[in-house]
Amino acid sequence: MKYREIKAKDLKPKTFIDEKVREIREIAGDGIAISALSGGVDSSVVTALAHKALGRKLKTYFIDNGIMREGEPRRVKALFKELGIPVTIVDARQAFFDAMRGITDPELKREAITQTFYKKVFRELVLKSKATVLLQGTILTDIEETAAGIKRQHNVFEQIGIDPKKAFGYKISEPLIELRKDGVRKVGMALGLQKSLFDRIPFPGPALAARVIGEVTPMKIALVRKATVIVEEELEKTKAFQYMAILHEDRVTGMREGKRDFGLQIEVRCWQSVDARKATPTRLPWPKLERIAGRILDGVPGVVSVTYNLATKPPSTIEAI
Repeated sequence: MKYREIKAKDLKPKTFIDEKVREIREIAGDGIAISALSGGVDSSVVTALAHKALGRKLKTYFIDNGIMREGEPRRVKALFKELGIPVTIVDARQAFFDAMRGITDPELKREAITQTFYKKVFRELVLKSKATVLLQGTILTDIEETAAGIKRQHNVFEQIGIDPKKAFGYKISEPLIELRKDGVRKVGMALGLQKSLFDRIPFPGPALAARVIGEVTPMKIALVRKATVIVEEELEKTKAFQYMAILHEDRVTGMREGKRDFGLQIEVRCWQSVDARKATPTRLPWPKLERIAGRILDGVPGVVSVTYNLATKPPSTIEAI
């Protein structure tokens, strides 16, 4: 199935913004709208668009699901405060870990996250606020990957035959579905978002759960979160499209203090891409790889092995699950 696309080279940000502001106002009507903010590029742009359209009629929520990057809830709230957009943080950590308990299959994990977001957390927020619509940052690549069966993106519904109104009890609007990541960045810049918002690396909807192979637990998230801090600090200046740390499920043999240590393995990925449809691994200097490995081995408890991904997309995908 083909979907309408506005390519970044053809995009006129001001015209696009004006059109989407009108659309959002029409969809919300006289009621309240909710923006689902994760702090990623897409949801940040949608939130800024919705605020421009609705002002105080917009309620913006950041769902702290326990699987975000280090300090992300506070960081995102502070950045949007600078823009005059109030953000409410909702503590839903227990609900998400309960939903993922015992699940190892990647698609079932994504489905558990989806159902917790939309059938539980957002449904309660919509009912409580009496909002008419939920606004979210689905983009064209999300739809294509889900429709093609590559991976189930947590924020795609109508395009695969799911009516959100019937499934969850409320409407969902997606102002960015004609764009890819490079186009979204152009809109973010035109809206006046801070560079740290519109130009930050992509981050998956399932958050760090997409970077844990096997069952997701608070302990595993804590480990991959520590590794993520190191990888992002070390690779920020590369200007790569995306980079990440992945915690593998299988343990590997290592040595510590002269003794056998059956420990954990972290995989590092760093990608060159424009719109995430295709990607190639970044050719990082060997000293940089050694430094990353050394910091992870020293700073993340239980890790005895650090690897670097050399596969392209396709056949690989950018995220691990």
